[in-house]
Amino acid sequence: MSVAYAPTPVSAPRMAHVIVVGNQKGGAGKSTVAMHIIVALMRMGRRTGALDLDVRQRSLTRYIENRGRWIAARGAKLPAPQIFELHESAQRSLDLAEAEDEAAFRAALRRLSETCDFIVIDSPGGDSFMARLAHTWADTLITPLNDSFVDFDLLGSFDENCADIVRPSIYSEMVWDSRKKKALAVRTPIDWVVLRNRTSTSRIEAKNKQRVGEALKTLSQRIGFRLAPGLSERVIYRELFPQGLTMLDLDGEGDGEMKMGHLAARQELRDLFITLKLPGLDGEPLKF
Repeated sequence: MSVAYAPTPVSAPRMAHVIVVGNQKGGAGKSTVAMHIIVALMRMGRRTGALDLDVRQRSLTRYIENRGRWIAARGAKLPAPQIFELHESAQRSLDLAEAEDEAAFRAALRRLSETCDFIVIDSPGGDSFMARLAHTWADTLITPLNDSFVDFDLLGSFDENCADIVRPSIYSEMVWDSRKKKALAVRTPIDWVVLRNRTSTSRIEAKNKQRVGEALKTLSQRIGFRLAPGLSERVIYRELFPQGLTMLDLDGEGDGEMKMGHLAARQELRDLFITLKLPGLDGEPLKF
């Protein structure tokens, strides 16, 4: 498999572990996943930085800005990450623009690595130079995916007549190419984790979910990603965005339905972290 692009391969050593949340389609909850991972890591006592590469939507940046305003207005003692926001180069030459973007990206990683144990990158949707560059630097790549064949198409094509025929998509080929570039440059792998996010609990969807799961399992064995349990569709996630809060910032008080939803969401995050197996956290009790 090959893709025609050529960001400069990773070459400089760094101390921080880079987590890239990447998906070429919108609506899968990338920024929500990124923010909850950031807050969870900080609650585990890990110095964590954030890098928002989605220069148009800026969802993660706005999420963290909302958090800063919430903390300042209430004097709340909540952890907040250091964040770098990059802007697109104004160069008209494509080669010069990409060189400038890459230099800014590398500089941001160096700065964050000076003070952080982990760097969480919210990768832009679509196929762009910055998205491909981010994937090349990933130590852990997390791809949120909705439980549908519409989103499955991001990873591979499925033959309706034969469940065993599953072919990698352009995005999967891009990840494959990023893995090869990184392995050649620094001889370290990219741990790719596909997150089955926003899973439906409807009985009507059960059969479709099962088929998607079987296709994902087949594809994972062919192109080498791990599957992780995702975050269920909960209105609370969208309602917390204006305050910059996560499920980990709530005390679980309220009516029975709210409290049960809160506890279930926390357990989902614990299950995700257990599956991720991030360095330095093995065997350590989850403090959230």
